[in-house]
Amino acid sequence: MHNIDVADITAAVAKLAIDANYYLSADIFQALEDNEKTESSPLGKEILGKLIQNAKIARDEQMPICQDTGMAVFIIELGQDVHIVGWTLTDAINAGVAKGYTEGYLRKSVVSEPLFDRKNTQNNTPAIIHIELVPGDKMKIMLSPKGFGSENKSALKMLVPADGVAGVKKFIIDTVTNAGPNPCPPMVVGVGIGGTMEKAAYLSKKALFRPITKHNSDERYAKLEQELMELIHDIGLGPQGLGGDTTALAVNVEYFPTHIAGLPVAVNISCHATRHAEVVL
Repeated sequence: MHNIDVADITAAVAKLAIDANYYLSADIFQALEDNEKTESSPLGKEILGKLIQNAKIARDEQMPICQDTGMAVFIIELGQDVHIVGWTLTDAINAGVAKGYTEGYLRKSVVSEPLFDRKNTQNNTPAIIHIELVPGDKMKIMLSPKGFGSENKSALKMLVPADGVAGVKKFIIDTVTNAGPNPCPPMVVGVGIGGTMEKAAYLSKKALFRPITKHNSDERYAKLEQELMELIHDIGLGPQGLGGDTTALAVNVEYFPTHIAGLPVAVNISCHATRHAEVVL
């Protein structure tokens, strides 16, 4: 049994909140640099250069990459031999979010009730927390601050098996096309296929946590990721939607078993600053 004190969790989460918003992850930064070299549109190339410059300034000056510092979304891989000491895991994470967003001077964007009063909670809590139980005595905390310029362009559709691969591709490409310039392309496109309605949505979010340098371990889905990238390339939205080759940096697909009558598909759109950070306790 591995005891983890809630104070350590809160401190780790606060640091993750700041780091994820200040420092663009290496996989995304490298993809922007690589695409700047190959982008055929002069305007698109210039925009990619500006995005790279912005990320460097954020890193060097220790300030947010984007003014929308997002709603904090966590995936926790919790070892079954871990014991949380002193408080609940949820409370510890939310305390860390409040600390990080306050001390890191990050914009607080969460309202306590979504429809009527919409009053700001003033500390960006509560967070969205997904917990997966895994073997072992460690806890892996993964954070993605999700901005809503891109989140608002995400979509889910309950396809049927007869729609097949062609139907899945059409829905994904239609979703990216309809998103247009609003998610601040080049995007990272997370796709969840299978399960139930809520499982597909979760998978599409989880897909965005995967480094864009890693393809799905199933060769069929890795091939689908590549095919979708080519189709998105053909849309021609380009950087910031102003035309060019670089509409997306990656398509990450995750899947799960589903019902014989179902084919749920969810698409979670993320902007060029697909932020994520993680730590193991």
